[in-house]
Formats: sequence, C-alpha cells, structure tokens
Amino acid sequence: MANKKVVVAFSGGLDTSYTVMKLTQDGWDVYAACANTGGFSAEQLKTNEENAYKLGAKAYVTLDVTHEYYEKSLKYMIFGNVLRNNCYPISVSSERIFQAIAIARYAKEIGADAIAHGSTGAGNDQIRFDMTFLVMAPGVEIITLTRDKALSRKEEVDYLNEHGFFADFTKLKYSYNVGIWGTSICGGEILDPTQGLPEEAYLKHVTAKEEEAELKITFEKGEIVAVNGEKFDDKIAAIQKIEEIGASYSIGRDCNVGDTIIGIKGRVGFEAAAPKLIIEAHRLLEKSTLSKWQQYWKDQVGNWYGMFLHESQYLEPVMPDIEAMLTSSQRNVNGTAILKLRPFSFQTVGVDSPDDLTKSKLGEYGEMQHGWTAEDAKGFIKVSSTPLRVYYGMHPNEER
Repeated sequence: MANKKVVVAFSGGLDTSYTVMKLTQDGWDVYAACANTGGFSAEQLKTNEENAYKLGAKAYVTLDVTHEYYEKSLKYMIFGNVLRNNCYPISVSSERIFQAIAIARYAKEIGADAIAHGSTGAGNDQIRFDMTFLVMAPGVEIITLTRDKALSRKEEVDYLNEHGFFADFTKLKYSYNVGIWGTSICGGEILDPTQGLPEEAYLKHVTAKEEEAELKITFEKGEIVAVNGEKFDDKIAAIQKIEEIGASYSIGRDCNVGDTIIGIKGRVGFEAAAPKLIIEAHRLLEKSTLSKWQQYWKDQVGNWYGMFLHESQYLEPVMPDIEAMLTSSQRNVNGTAILKLRPFSFQTVGVDSPDDLTKSKLGEYGEMQHGWTAEDAKGFIKVSSTPLRVYYGMHPNEER
C-alpha cells in the first residue's frame, strides 16, 4: 500500500522542521509547502527547500501568494485604514490566513490525506490554520505534533539531532515574524508590561543621512500608483519602496496590547514603516475627498474588517460585502498625500487632489462664505438649536 500523503506548512523553523522529520519517520509521504506572502527572501526559500529534503520530505514547493494577498486583503486594509486598537496594522496575523488558504488549496490539488502545521496551543495561529483547513479542505486530517504533545524546544532539537539533522535553533531573546505588512517582535522586554523594546531589539535602524525629508504617495481610487513621483504598476513593489524609505528613518515602531482570539491579553512589539506611512497618507487624502458620512461609515466597516481578519473570520460571507463598500468609497480618493519624515517619526503635511472638497466655491472655512448670506446662517443656527431649546425650555433645572 502507498504511504499516506501529508502537506506540512513549512516555515523552516524548529517546530515545522521537527514535524517534517517525525512524520517522515512515521511513514508518511511528506510534502513540505512554504506559503510566501512576501516575508521570505530568495535565500531563505532556497535554504528551506534544501532543509526540507534533508529532513526527509518527498517533495518541496514554494507557494507564492504575495500578490493574491494584496488583491484579496491588503488593499482593503488600506481602503479601511485598518489599525487594530488604532495601533497595530494587523501585520503577520493577516498573512497567516492567506498562507493557510494556499496550503489547503495545494493539499486538495495533490489529494493529501492530512495537513500539518507547527502551531502551539497558546497562540492565535492555531486557530487561523485549523479554521481555514476545516473550511477549505473538509475531511482532511489536521496534525499538530507540537501542540498535541506539548513538546519543548529541547525535545524537538534532540530528536532532530538524533536523526542526523543539525541547524542553529538556539532560542534567541527575541523572536521575529517578518512580513510584507510589518515585522512582529516577541520576547524579551515585551514580557514585562512596564517596559518597551530597546534599540537592539529592532531589525531596522536609522540610516537616513538627511535630518528631514518629504514623502509623496499618490493614490488613484485608493490604491498607490506613485511614490515620490515614481510610478508603480506593481503594488507590492510600491509598498516595498515605501518600506525602504520609512525604515531608513526607523518609522513605525510600537507595542500593541490586545485581546487574542482565545481570550487572553497579548502584547507584541512591531516595526511597520510602510503600513503606518501608507495608512496615514491614505487617511489624510480621504479627509479632503470623502463626505462626512462616507468617512463615518467607512471607519465602522473598516474596523469590523480588521477585527474579522484578526479573529480568523476572513471566510465569513460578510467579508466580500464589506470589501464592496470599501471599494465603492474609494471612487474619488485620488491625489497625492505629502508627509514629512524625521528619524523615528513623521507628520502629515497636506494633499494635492483634483477631488479636494476643501476647494469648494461655496466658501473658505473661517474666511468668507459665498453660498449663503448672513441671514441664512442665523436661520440655520436657530433651527439647529430648536431641539435643545425645546428640551431645556421644559426642564430648566437641568441646565448645565
């Protein structure tokens, strides 16, 4: 009888390396699949492939879903100005969904009997992977050795060494998850709620020679089309360009405290220059190009979109409906947002847009009205005050 097939979501780390070797030793035909959403370098992917075969994998594949991730989620996070707790740009956590979808799709293509991943039982990723596999690959067994056996790092390293595989799996003070939409940082001072991360914890440091510089991001219908005048058809390349510029000023560093899916509080450090700059530039442009109620309702659904992504509800049928509303809201979000960059910080400057509603011929705020008379203004104010005059006329003792 042929061995059963198992697809291992392979990152190249300790847990997934152990999983590949252990399942191979247990008689499975292991297909190691690395789903890349933009966080792996070409060198890392090459190393992953080499190590997968050393660990006993029957096959290895890189599933590049970076542009799919942008088209199906990232652009909507930009449209919605999504920042969890007004802080965290839902970086690696949103990527996990698309990695899981790619793995499930591949498992179905090769007729796999099982899918395995290396998540522990204490974090959010186990939920993102399991839920996606249950929905996208029904009937396929889910194997999680690290979680089910509560394996320690030492147990996994010892097993790998005993079977002839040696790599540097030294537990470092900080652990990193690098992605196109930011890098999360765990461990070290993050475990103490009274402390922030020191300079050495971050991967990117100030290299910009200039004290101050302008960054201009041009949008068409809410999507980036140019950076400092340089046009980009590839949105991923545009994001990478902004990251390169912002990271040279060490912009986008912060720590976020939030509720995990499993119900406990979690704290994570991160550096995300591109998301922070793009979202604030986009928000600035929207202030000038959207109506008051467009902004209000878009903020509501954008917040829900971010929460659903974080809570592993990307496959909830309401998500395309939210995306449709977000897309519609961007029809007049055109123009260039101007930011001023300094080491460790930035500020918004202004916008240049053909759809700028502040250019109305009806009047300039605080200067002169052209679309109404003084008597019109006094009548408007009097009518607007009517509900309050009625209430306090009936309840004079409640005056504040």
